[in-house]
Amino acid sequence: MSDGVFPEGFLWGTATSSHQVEGNNTHNDWWAWEQAKKVRESSGLACEHYQRFEQDFDIAVRLSHKAHRFSIEWSRIEPQEDCWSDEALEHYVKVIQALRDRHLEPIVTLHHFTTPQWLAAQGGWVNPKSVDCFARYTQRVISVLGPQVRYWITINEPMVYVNMHYVEGVGPPGAHDLKQALRVTEHLIRAHAAAYRILHESFQEGNFHPQVSVAKHVPVFTPCRSHWPIDRWVTAYTDRIFNQAFLDALMEGCWFVPGIARLKIPEAQGTLDFLGVNFYGRQFIRWGPSPGRWFGSSCDLGHHPREVTERTAMGWDVHPASFHATLSRWARLGLALLVTENGTAMVDDHRRWSFITRHLQAMAQAIQEGARVIGYCYWSLLDNFEWAHGYGPRFGLVDVDYSTQQRRIRQSAWRYAEVCRTNRLVQEQ
Repeated sequence: MSDGVFPEGFLWGTATSSHQVEGNNTHNDWWAWEQAKKVRESSGLACEHYQRFEQDFDIAVRLSHKAHRFSIEWSRIEPQEDCWSDEALEHYVKVIQALRDRHLEPIVTLHHFTTPQWLAAQGGWVNPKSVDCFARYTQRVISVLGPQVRYWITINEPMVYVNMHYVEGVGPPGAHDLKQALRVTEHLIRAHAAAYRILHESFQEGNFHPQVSVAKHVPVFTPCRSHWPIDRWVTAYTDRIFNQAFLDALMEGCWFVPGIARLKIPEAQGTLDFLGVNFYGRQFIRWGPSPGRWFGSSCDLGHHPREVTERTAMGWDVHPASFHATLSRWARLGLALLVTENGTAMVDDHRRWSFITRHLQAMAQAIQEGARVIGYCYWSLLDNFEWAHGYGPRFGLVDVDYSTQQRRIRQSAWRYAEVCRTNRLVQEQ
């Protein structure tokens, strides 16, 4: 046996998002999308986490967690334009206090895929107005939550959001429009920059210094046919669009993809205090006639006959070595890394733990080689509503019986708890 010891103060925990666990988020665009029968299932009551958050945080304490990432539901805070719900704001004050009372570090996400229906009716993120609306929402949230939150995620997986909602059309508004996708990308960058400034300016006179980032999904893109130059070129181009260009914008103030656009956004320069990293696996790229996709490429999460040897229950690639490569690559930005999501949907819980332990080993190796990783949030604490996939996938360390809302802690959760408790990963040789 050999032991991997993690840095002192490492933030071990899990993540959730409001629409996926709270239930009855009736004022956002995803709820309307579900009621229009655009997906197989409606989120409905979800996990009733809005009412049961203290019970769920008690479970996190039993599991020795040190942190919890969650999202605030914008459409609860502002159900109608410039009409604010004090009740909803007070609810999230109680959520933060419940975490603090249990010595769980809150990691707060301001936008996790859902947008208020009133803004969606005005064009959503295609509308330049969305930037000011998001800034106003951020200002209202920070005025209430104040210095109770150190770690802030402005936007979850911005390029996944763009691709899912404006290229592939599997989420509201169901668009297949690359021009709209580009505009939404620009507005998300500007919205992040505005929120970053607001968060920092709110605490200029005190000793409290918030840490602000995005949660960036940074997959390893791999050509399906490595011997084909066109697949290799399209893979590099995909990586430029989804990974490098967005982070360049937040580091250097310029989003640039050759042949598409150069967007100078100077206010976004230097708006990352750390980097939130979401990682699930490799994505394979094949060039071909794929209307409605970026430059005709198609992306496959796992079905590669030679390269993929293990898949999740959703068919996604399992490749811990790519997690190590991802952490090592983005550590070169010179920022601390916080793993804001990493997880798997598995029917077999033994395979879930195998996934977790191998990814923790990969993370430990990256840390030993110099990557400054400050925390790890498994996705997810609870089984939850997985967007267009409905309630089929089971990502949770905690099983949820949706008919009774009963929670059952899986064995993988207890094994992860031992890592959280000891700050040590015992590796079997």
